[in-house]
Amino acid sequence: GFFQSYAVEVNIKDASNATCLYADWMMRFLITYESNNGDYKTTTLNLTSVVTHNGSVCGNDTQAALVAVQFGEGHSWSINITKNNETYQGDFITLTYNTNDTAVFPDAKRKGPVTVLVKDPLHPVQLNTVFVCHNSYFIEAENITQIFWNVTVQAFVQNGTVSKKESRCPADTPTSAPTVPPTIANVTTAFTTTLSPAPTTAPKPVENPDTGNYSLKSGNKTCFLATVGLQLNVSQDKPLLININPKTTVADGACGNTTATLKLNDGNSTVIGF
Repeated sequence: GFFQSYAVEVNIKDASNATCLYADWMMRFLITYESNNGDYKTTTLNLTSVVTHNGSVCGNDTQAALVAVQFGEGHSWSINITKNNETYQGDFITLTYNTNDTAVFPDAKRKGPVTVLVKDPLHPVQLNTVFVCHNSYFIEAENITQIFWNVTVQAFVQNGTVSKKESRCPADTPTSAPTVPPTIANVTTAFTTTLSPAPTTAPKPVENPDTGNYSLKSGNKTCFLATVGLQLNVSQDKPLLININPKTTVADGACGNTTATLKLNDGNSTVIGF
């Protein structure tokens, strides 16, 4: 399925009404749960259009900052952020999802809230620096994959002003040398040999996607194989077709005893989970 996601913006202010913690991000969760008939299913939990941030606090030299959000039918997510000398860093992330939400868990065997705690794996950030991560990154724990993208966070904001100095996540760091810009000569050659007069009929439909070969390993053994061409057809304001390019798509995920998860990230904030 293709799901609508909403951004969350949290701007916490201190007693003097100055910003002390700012966060703006998008996230969703892949959750594997047991159904009434004993099968295991994976569902997607998305943020809703209405999100509250009750319980969020600024933090100080002795107390951790806290970003806490509540959404949907009894779901909540939080991260506490600690300050250490000249840096701040996420400590623990807590997700509570409620399987009584039948829209997300229509046939869950276990009913009620379930809480999962996971250590934040990201590196420390210098004070007076904002952490930014445009590309998606994943945090896995137990039967849950947390997916984050378009993240902007600064804890322990100084003088009430969010910094313009950025610390980027590893996902935003290029993994290869940039390509050499084409010269005017070879651009002209390429276009004169491939372009034809503008069509007078309907535009040419999008071609079929290239087939990609994706695999996961558990230790030294391959545990997941997929050979597939993928095209997304998104219909919102207007139809949009997106072909997933195998040459720029990275496969990630995990194989368990009863479930396996394959995540494909095309590097343009498009993430597909199986």
